[in-house]
Amino acid sequence: MEAYTLASLPVGSKAVITKMQVTENEAARLAQLGLIPGTELICKIRTSDDGMTAFTVRGVKLALRAELCQKIQVQELTRHRTYLLAGNPNVGKSTVFNALTGMKQHTGNWCGKTVTGAVGTCTHSGTKITLIDTPGTYSLQSKTAEEAAAAEIIRSTPNDCIFCICDATAPERGIQLALELRTPDQPVILCINLMDEAQKKHISIDIEKLSELLCMPVIGITARKKKQAAELLDAAEKLCSSTERQPCNPCGDNISPHQCAACIAAKTIHIPPNASDKADAVDRIITHRIWHIPLMLLFLLLVFWLTVTGANYPSALLAKLCSNLCMFLRQGADAAGLPEWLTGAAIDGALRGTGWVVSVMLPPMAIFFPLFTLLEDAGLLPRFALTADSRFARCSACGKQCLTMAMGFGCNAVGVTECRIIENRRERLIAILTNALVPCNGRFPMLMAVIAGFFSGSSAGSSLQSAGILTGLILLSIFMTMLASLLLSKTVLRGQSAPFVLELPPFRMPQIGTVLVRSVLDRTVFVLGRAVMTAAPAGVLIWLLANIEAGGSTLLKLCAGFLEPASILLGIDGVTVFAFILGIPANEIILPVAVTAYLGNSLLTDYGSYSALHTLLTAHGWTVHQAACFLMLALFHAPCATTLLTVRRETGSRRLTLAAFLLPSLIGILCTMSLSALLTAAGI
Repeated sequence: MEAYTLASLPVGSKAVITKMQVTENEAARLAQLGLIPGTELICKIRTSDDGMTAFTVRGVKLALRAELCQKIQVQELTRHRTYLLAGNPNVGKSTVFNALTGMKQHTGNWCGKTVTGAVGTCTHSGTKITLIDTPGTYSLQSKTAEEAAAAEIIRSTPNDCIFCICDATAPERGIQLALELRTPDQPVILCINLMDEAQKKHISIDIEKLSELLCMPVIGITARKKKQAAELLDAAEKLCSSTERQPCNPCGDNISPHQCAACIAAKTIHIPPNASDKADAVDRIITHRIWHIPLMLLFLLLVFWLTVTGANYPSALLAKLCSNLCMFLRQGADAAGLPEWLTGAAIDGALRGTGWVVSVMLPPMAIFFPLFTLLEDAGLLPRFALTADSRFARCSACGKQCLTMAMGFGCNAVGVTECRIIENRRERLIAILTNALVPCNGRFPMLMAVIAGFFSGSSAGSSLQSAGILTGLILLSIFMTMLASLLLSKTVLRGQSAPFVLELPPFRMPQIGTVLVRSVLDRTVFVLGRAVMTAAPAGVLIWLLANIEAGGSTLLKLCAGFLEPASILLGIDGVTVFAFILGIPANEIILPVAVTAYLGNSLLTDYGSYSALHTLLTAHGWTVHQAACFLMLALFHAPCATTLLTVRRETGSRRLTLAAFLLPSLIGILCTMSLSALLTAAGI
């Protein structure tokens, strides 16, 4: 074990005092506190201003100044290491990270999936290890925002070793990056992941010879098998304990890492000529100039049909449970003599509003997100995005906007962050400003609910009809995204388009269990939790507005009446417009807010099914005309607060954040007004 002074003992490490070079007075005082040779302690806190360090000693936390800590020598009992994970996009870095740390960070079959570093910890052979997963990068000299972030993390983060992860089915670029990463003082281990896929494609890699030629440890693993991933930690511990350093460029100083990687790969790796024939055949079908659009529509239609078909019954069941719970609690509150304002705000406002969010949003999200994630994990979504590149090119936008737009279907804030993969600033801004024009996962439940309630009917094919309408709305949002991109590129964001290069990830069998867990935890629970946190206070606010009177009317009616003249032009009512305003913190609560506003002081016994929603809304004046206008405004309206904060962070500009708010808002207002006028002219 290594010897330290207290001043250099890593935070979180456990050590024992071996020697104290202090004065007699200092020794006496420290002895009173229990600090003598042989005492075990744990370093807890180290400040950056005055060098104070806090330790846990005999169950008590003590803090000492740096000059005194330097006089006390300790021997570390628990060693601490920091390892970085680096590699090209889509080579399984996050899967390796999850296997080692158990954090279960979301993995996906996308290029540029990780856009920020993730940190996790584990313990191996008595050593406490901190693992940092960096964004995917091809080189430390790359220009994109996310690759620059990876380079910055790698250069500025003190570490004991870097795991360079590469794909066993295409290892040459990983070898090149490993050579670039290593310096005289930087140990690197090359981890060749996806060895199972390489074996299926009959790709052979001579691990021992590759390690010999690279002059660095090389480990071949399948990261999904956690025992194999743990071999990395054994190799890292052995490398960190060694004082021997191998040459940084085994091919010589006059040979570039790329040339050296190509030379070494030729000597150690054999890839059969037909290794990717099957994948190429599938690619030709999915990206066919005629069939790619029908295939994309078929997949979307299937996902939406399964979602609509499966969501209605569990929604009704959850709604009934919530209604019964509210009735039970209200009876108990009345029996206890609690004041009406308290029970009304808590039960009819917060609890009932939260129940609406859970019953209407949870079932469709629990079905839609796993299905969408399966398409993502299998590598299909990037292919669909690729086929749209030519259309974005005609809009003078970057083809990679296809990817950021697709990510926006999951979350607009994530889509905005994903825009870092676009190198050109002008094209990146176009992608950021238009991302909210595609509906995020917070808008899908209310779109599905209104479609099913007003446009699907009661026939056997009603679910398919609903799915078709929803697919049409998705296509409309894609068309509007491209149109807005074209307008921006021809006006305020004029400029030359940058070359478009996109790496297509390989097809992979989705990890069904992982997909289900991650889609539930990362997406469903996250979105539902955000909606619930917002819906509860919004429910209280709506209840108060519906029950506080002023001038002979409630505040809710006054606010809705104030907005009524503007709402007439949009084909909806003032309550709905007010709901869109209150829904800015989170799009998920727009429809629940409107329903709560319609209810006022009344109690709703069963509002979870789509038919019950239709009954409620028609009782308050909704027609097919108003439902259609609501769908248009729900499709195009102001981004949620989270997305706007993300735009502010990514652009660093208040003006651009305001533009990101105004662009979809104005498009939504114009489209809804136009639709209302057309429906009126048609007598609908």
